[in-house]
Amino acid sequence: MAKKILIADDHSAVRIGVKQICATEFPFVQFGEAVNYAEVFQRLKEDDWDIVILDIDLPGRNGLDILTQIKAEKLRIPVLMFSFHSEEQIAIRAMKLGASGYLSKDAADLELVKAIDQIMQGKKYISQSLSEKLLSLLDDNSNKEPHELLSDREYQTLLLIASGKTVSEIAGILCLSTPTISTYRARILEKMKMKNNAALTTYAITKKLV
Repeated sequence: MAKKILIADDHSAVRIGVKQICATEFPFVQFGEAVNYAEVFQRLKEDDWDIVILDIDLPGRNGLDILTQIKAEKLRIPVLMFSFHSEEQIAIRAMKLGASGYLSKDAADLELVKAIDQIMQGKKYISQSLSEKLLSLLDDNSNKEPHELLSDREYQTLLLIASGKTVSEIAGILCLSTPTISTYRARILEKMKMKNNAALTTYAITKKLV
Protein backbone atom coordinates (compact mmCIF):
# COMPACT_ATOMS: atom_id res chain seq x y z
CA MET A 1 0.00 0.00 0.00
CA ALA A 2 1.28 3.45 -0.90
CA LYS A 3 2.44 5.62 1.95
CA LYS A 4 1.13 9.16 2.24
CA ILE A 5 3.48 11.87 3.47
CA LEU A 6 2.39 15.45 4.10
CA ILE A 7 5.25 17.97 3.87
CA ALA A 8 4.52 21.22 5.69
CA ASP A 9 7.23 23.72 4.82
CA ASP A 10 7.00 27.19 3.28
CA HIS A 11 10.16 26.78 1.19
CA SER A 12 9.62 25.02 -2.14
CA ALA A 13 13.27 23.90 -2.30
CA VAL A 14 12.88 22.05 1.00
CA ARG A 15 9.67 20.34 -0.14
CA ILE A 16 11.32 19.28 -3.39
CA GLY A 17 14.37 17.99 -1.53
CA VAL A 18 12.27 15.93 0.88
CA LYS A 19 10.38 14.35 -2.01
CA GLN A 20 13.59 13.50 -3.83
CA ILE A 21 15.10 11.84 -0.76
CA CYS A 22 11.93 9.88 0.01
CA ALA A 23 11.08 8.82 -3.53
CA THR A 24 14.07 6.47 -3.78
CA GLU A 25 13.29 4.56 -0.60
CA PHE A 26 9.50 4.78 -0.81
CA PRO A 27 8.79 4.40 -4.57
CA PHE A 28 5.01 4.33 -4.19
CA VAL A 29 4.72 7.24 -1.77
CA GLN A 30 2.06 9.89 -2.31
CA PHE A 31 2.99 13.42 -1.25
CA GLY A 32 0.92 16.33 -0.09
CA GLU A 33 2.17 19.84 0.56
CA ALA A 34 1.23 22.71 2.86
CA VAL A 35 2.88 26.07 3.53
CA ASN A 36 1.01 27.36 6.61
CA TYR A 37 -1.32 26.50 9.49
CA ALA A 38 -4.54 26.70 7.46
CA GLU A 39 -3.21 24.51 4.66
CA VAL A 40 -1.95 21.87 7.07
CA PHE A 41 -5.38 21.38 8.61
CA GLN A 42 -7.09 21.53 5.23
CA ARG A 43 -4.86 18.67 4.02
CA LEU A 44 -5.50 16.73 7.23
CA LYS A 45 -9.24 16.99 6.62
CA GLU A 46 -8.95 15.97 2.98
CA ASP A 47 -6.99 12.75 3.42
CA ASP A 48 -5.41 10.25 5.79
CA TRP A 49 -1.65 10.61 6.14
CA ASP A 50 0.96 8.20 7.43
CA ILE A 51 3.20 11.01 8.67
CA VAL A 52 3.47 14.81 8.69
CA ILE A 53 6.91 16.33 8.21
CA LEU A 54 6.42 19.68 9.92
CA ASP A 55 8.74 22.67 9.73
CA ILE A 56 9.12 24.64 12.97
CA ASP A 57 9.34 28.02 11.25
CA LEU A 58 6.11 28.25 9.29
CA PRO A 59 4.80 31.84 9.00
CA GLY A 60 2.14 32.96 11.45
CA ARG A 61 1.23 30.04 13.70
CA ASN A 62 4.43 28.02 13.72
CA GLY A 63 5.11 24.29 13.77
CA LEU A 64 4.88 24.02 17.54
CA ASP A 65 1.48 25.74 17.45
CA ILE A 66 0.33 23.29 14.77
CA LEU A 67 1.64 20.29 16.72
CA THR A 68 -0.19 21.51 19.82
CA GLN A 69 -3.44 21.84 17.85
CA ILE A 70 -3.04 18.39 16.26
CA LYS A 71 -2.75 16.86 19.73
CA ALA A 72 -5.60 18.99 21.09
CA GLU A 73 -7.88 17.69 18.33
CA LYS A 74 -6.72 14.13 19.10
CA LEU A 75 -5.65 13.53 15.50
CA ARG A 76 -3.84 10.20 15.46
CA ILE A 77 -1.07 11.09 13.07
CA PRO A 78 2.67 10.98 13.79
CA VAL A 79 4.57 14.23 13.36
CA LEU A 80 8.26 14.55 12.50
CA MET A 81 9.43 18.04 13.41
CA PHE A 82 11.91 19.55 10.95
CA SER A 83 14.14 22.53 11.72
CA PHE A 84 17.43 24.36 11.23
CA HIS A 85 17.41 25.42 14.89
CA SER A 86 19.52 24.00 17.70
CA GLU A 87 18.62 20.33 17.79
CA GLU A 88 18.63 19.94 21.54
CA GLN A 89 16.39 22.86 22.52
CA ILE A 90 13.76 22.52 19.80
CA ALA A 91 13.63 18.74 20.08
CA ILE A 92 12.92 18.81 23.80
CA ARG A 93 10.04 21.24 23.33
CA ALA A 94 8.64 19.31 20.38
CA MET A 95 8.83 15.91 22.07
CA LYS A 96 7.14 17.24 25.19
CA LEU A 97 4.30 18.49 22.97
CA GLY A 98 3.85 15.03 21.47
CA ALA A 99 6.02 14.91 18.36
CA SER A 100 7.06 11.46 17.18
CA GLY A 101 10.51 12.72 16.27
CA TYR A 102 12.80 15.61 15.51
CA LEU A 103 15.24 15.95 12.63
CA SER A 104 17.64 18.74 11.80
CA LYS A 105 17.39 19.84 8.18
CA ASP A 106 21.19 19.74 8.07
CA ALA A 107 21.03 15.96 8.54
CA ALA A 108 18.05 15.29 6.26
CA ASP A 109 20.02 13.70 3.44
CA LEU A 110 21.46 11.11 5.84
CA GLU A 111 18.69 10.60 8.38
CA LEU A 112 15.31 11.45 6.79
CA VAL A 113 14.51 7.98 5.44
CA LYS A 114 15.55 6.36 8.72
CA ALA A 115 13.40 8.79 10.71
CA ILE A 116 10.32 8.24 8.54
CA ASP A 117 10.72 4.47 8.56
CA GLN A 118 11.13 4.37 12.33
CA ILE A 119 8.11 6.60 12.98
CA MET A 120 5.92 4.65 10.56
CA GLN A 121 6.73 1.56 12.62
CA GLY A 122 5.17 3.30 15.61
CA LYS A 123 8.47 4.22 17.23
CA LYS A 124 9.96 7.55 18.26
CA TYR A 125 12.90 9.02 16.37
CA ILE A 126 15.72 11.10 17.79
CA SER A 127 19.30 11.21 16.59
CA GLN A 128 22.03 9.34 18.42
CA SER A 129 23.72 12.61 19.33
CA LEU A 130 20.55 13.87 21.01
CA SER A 131 19.18 10.75 22.69
CA GLU A 132 21.16 10.75 25.93
CA LYS A 133 20.68 14.47 26.53
CA LEU A 134 16.97 14.31 25.74
CA LEU A 135 16.29 11.36 28.02
CA SER A 136 17.96 13.09 30.93
CA LEU A 137 16.06 16.34 30.47
CA LEU A 138 12.53 15.36 29.39
CA ASP A 139 11.34 14.77 32.95
CA ASP A 140 13.77 17.02 34.77
CA ASN A 141 12.25 20.35 35.78
CA SER A 142 15.11 21.33 38.08
CA ASN A 143 18.09 23.51 37.29
CA LYS A 144 16.53 24.99 34.18
CA GLU A 145 18.60 27.42 32.13
CA PRO A 146 17.10 30.89 31.51
CA HIS A 147 15.91 30.18 27.96
CA GLU A 148 14.07 27.06 29.16
CA LEU A 149 11.72 29.30 31.15
CA LEU A 150 10.38 30.87 27.96
CA SER A 151 7.13 29.95 26.25
CA ASP A 152 7.42 28.49 22.75
CA ARG A 153 6.55 31.84 21.12
CA GLU A 154 8.96 33.71 23.39
CA TYR A 155 11.68 31.22 22.55
CA GLN A 156 11.07 31.67 18.83
CA THR A 157 11.25 35.45 19.31
CA LEU A 158 14.54 35.06 21.19
CA LEU A 159 16.03 33.10 18.29
CA LEU A 160 14.98 35.78 15.81
CA ILE A 161 16.36 38.58 18.01
CA ALA A 162 19.63 36.70 18.31
CA SER A 163 19.68 36.33 14.52
CA GLY A 164 19.71 40.13 14.21
CA LYS A 165 16.07 40.72 13.33
CA THR A 166 14.37 43.93 14.45
CA VAL A 167 11.03 43.99 16.25
CA SER A 168 9.23 45.01 13.06
CA GLU A 169 10.97 42.29 11.05
CA ILE A 170 10.04 39.68 13.64
CA ALA A 171 6.44 40.90 13.58
CA GLY A 172 6.39 40.37 9.81
CA ILE A 173 7.91 36.89 10.02
CA LEU A 174 5.48 35.73 12.72
CA CYS A 175 2.48 37.61 11.27
CA LEU A 176 1.94 39.39 14.57
CA SER A 177 1.74 43.08 15.52
CA THR A 178 4.80 45.08 16.49
CA PRO A 179 3.38 45.78 20.00
CA THR A 180 2.90 42.03 20.53
CA ILE A 181 6.53 41.34 19.64
CA SER A 182 7.63 44.17 21.93
CA THR A 183 5.66 42.52 24.73
CA TYR A 184 7.35 39.18 24.03
CA ARG A 185 10.74 40.90 24.06
CA ALA A 186 9.98 42.53 27.42
CA ARG A 187 8.92 39.18 28.88
CA ILE A 188 12.08 37.52 27.55
CA LEU A 189 14.31 40.18 29.11
CA GLU A 190 12.46 39.88 32.42
CA LYS A 191 12.49 36.07 32.57
CA MET A 192 16.12 35.84 31.55
CA LYS A 193 17.15 38.78 33.73
CA MET A 194 18.88 40.60 30.89
CA LYS A 195 18.90 44.24 29.86
CA ASN A 196 19.05 44.42 26.06
CA ASN A 197 19.21 42.60 22.73
CA ALA A 198 22.99 42.46 22.82
CA ALA A 199 22.89 40.43 26.02
CA LEU A 200 20.26 38.10 24.54
CA THR A 201 22.32 37.64 21.39
CA THR A 202 25.50 36.90 23.32
CA TYR A 203 23.64 34.39 25.46
CA ALA A 204 22.08 32.63 22.45
CA ILE A 205 25.44 32.35 20.69
CA THR A 206 27.18 31.10 23.85
CA LYS A 207 24.50 28.44 24.34
CA LYS A 208 24.62 27.58 20.62
CA LEU A 209 20.92 28.29 20.16
CA VAL A 210 21.66 30.02 16.83
